[in-house]
Formats: sequence, structure tokens, C-alpha cells
Amino acid sequence: MDTGGFAKWTRRFEDEDARRQALGDPDWEQDATLPPAVWTSIQRFQVGEDGDGANLIDKADQAGDPDYGQAVRLFIAEEQNHARLLARLLTAGGVATLPGHWSDVVFVRLRRLMGLRTELLMLMIAEVVALRYYRVLRDGTDDALTTEVAGRILADEQRHVPFHCERLHASLAELPRPARRPTMALWRLLLLAVSLFVAADHGSALRRLGLKRLRFVADVMASSHTVVSAVLAPRPDAWTNAS
Repeated sequence: MDTGGFAKWTRRFEDEDARRQALGDPDWEQDATLPPAVWTSIQRFQVGEDGDGANLIDKADQAGDPDYGQAVRLFIAEEQNHARLLARLLTAGGVATLPGHWSDVVFVRLRRLMGLRTELLMLMIAEVVALRYYRVLRDGTDDALTTEVAGRILADEQRHVPFHCERLHASLAELPRPARRPTMALWRLLLLAVSLFVAADHGSALRRLGLKRLRFVADVMASSHTVVSAVLAPRPDAWTNAS
């Protein structure tokens, strides 16, 4: 199967890593001051960003494209860096990280139920939700350190979504044509359910950041239209998301 030119994604991830190394870390000597509800929300997202990605790497290797396997490793390294940045942000605010959270355990188990296609579809739900979450975290506070950390993570997530769209485009092409749109329709239903859960679970934090729960859900679902089009269209790499 031709999964497209994933060597270009390896180069993009490597270029971003070089840029990140040259830029260095945020100034962790800054104090971080946020409402308690926002700290609690960040703790839970930090748990979700943390993980070794071994299961996804194994499935990517089984797909038979070495370039894709390498790109997945670099993607996971970026996700692990997000967990590190959020952990350092929590430390700057005098808040401990969580050892785990039941919602993350459930989500990871669902991702691992079947093959690469199912895992990526579930992962894409987390990525699309994260786009809106990190945008409101970046824009909804006057805390400089939080704004910088959230902005860095958001920039990465905006690259991750088209990366996964491209692989899912190749994967859905293996399905009979009549099954492709229903698959993505089901994905949107699952995205809606997860968005509603996140809005409820993080509602106090979202409100503190200036975003109502239903507005959060509506924004996530609005962005899903472009994602579905990218997965189904001949050129999913054209997907973009406003910052």
C-alpha cells in the first residue's frame, strides 16, 4: 500500500525539533498564577499527554512503511515533550502532577482495542479536542508562562492533525467506498460525546478562561468538518486550522 510521502513528515518533525532546541525552554523562573479549577484541568491534560506510545509504534511498524514508523516516533516524542512542559508549568505554580486519571485509562484502552485505523481515529478525537483546549488556555489567561506553554503545544497540535489526516486518508481508502463516509460520521458522533464529557469535566476551568461549555463543544464540532473533508479528500495535507 502506498501511504504517501511520509518521509516529508519525518523531515518536518526533525526540523521542528531543531527549532525547538535552538529556542530553548520557557523561563521556568517565572511564577505561574492560575485559578484552582484551571490547575486541576491542566493536571488532567498532563496525564493524557504522557505515555510511551509503544502500542502505536508497534502498529505503525506493522503498517510496513518505515518512513511512517519513524514519523510516528517523532510525533510521540513531541507528545512526551508536551507532558514535560505541562509538568514544569504545574511545578512553577506549586501544583503536583497526577499519577493517573481514570478517563485517560479508559481512552487509552479504547484506542488499543483494534488496529491502526481505529487507534488513529480515537487519537484524532483527542487531538481535535486539544486544539480548542490549548487555544483557550493560551488566550484565556494573562499568565505569561501559561500562555507561552499553551502556545507551543498548540503549534505542535496544528501539525499533528494533518499528519494523522494523511495516514487516515490512506487507511480509509482500503475500505469499500460506501463505508468511508459512515465511518467518519461515526467518528464525529464519538467526537461529540467526548467533547461533551470534556466540557462537563473541565467546565469550571473553561468558564474561568472565558469560554462557555456549549461554545467549547460547538467549536470542536465545527473544526471536525474540515478534518473529515481532509481525511476523505485526495489531498488531506491541505488541512489547516486557524490559530
